[in-house]
Amino acid sequence: MAARRSGAQNKRPQRKKPEPAPSGEPPLSLERIVATAIELLDARGTAGLTMRGLADRLGSGVMSLYWHVDNKEKVFDLALDAVLAYREPPQHAEAHDWRKDIVHLLEDWRASMLRHPWSTSLLPSRTLGPNILDRLELMSRTLSGAGVADADLNVAVWSLWNYVMGATITRASFDRSEDDLAAAQQRLAGLNEHYPTIERSRLLLDNDWDGVFRNGLDFLLDGFIPKNPVAKR
Repeated sequence: MAARRSGAQNKRPQRKKPEPAPSGEPPLSLERIVATAIELLDARGTAGLTMRGLADRLGSGVMSLYWHVDNKEKVFDLALDAVLAYREPPQHAEAHDWRKDIVHLLEDWRASMLRHPWSTSLLPSRTLGPNILDRLELMSRTLSGAGVADADLNVAVWSLWNYVMGATITRASFDRSEDDLAAAQQRLAGLNEHYPTIERSRLLLDNDWDGVFRNGLDFLLDGFIPKNPVAKR
């Protein structure tokens, strides 16, 4: 009986061989599927990506997609990991500066997600792919080499993760025109007795998103490294 149950469980529907590409279309491949999925996600967001719509954009049948990917969730995973690939800076002759390396890694991460705003909603809920794991490994290794103790390493990494995610989500969703910001600041001026500090600092008019991100990152990094760190070799 056990053998028969096992055999029944192994009988799974066979995937159909991919249909030939229409004349003039490049062959269907995993790389092309992922690249096209990213285009659709950029244009329509996660709610706008369907396997039928993806197949139509590729000029193929839906069943041909399943030859390369199991389902739409796998497409999400692959597209997310693809846009989070790290573009390392050109190598220089001088020794690496751990702080510059961390800043570049995080600014590149933020820029990647801002180019693809849908990624901020997917990343917290998806299986981490090799590209984001590579980022986390590089971040952890760099901080460890700069002197962050092993006991503090996870706190440092997750603090930076939270900072990048929060800064990116805020930037992507804070869609206000210059006129809107000026009007909000004007209203604050009329309520000065309630909000004197943020009115004085002109908080609502500060739209230097890149500068705020970079300076805030400095605040975080200042607290990570002991006063006299011993760099690991």
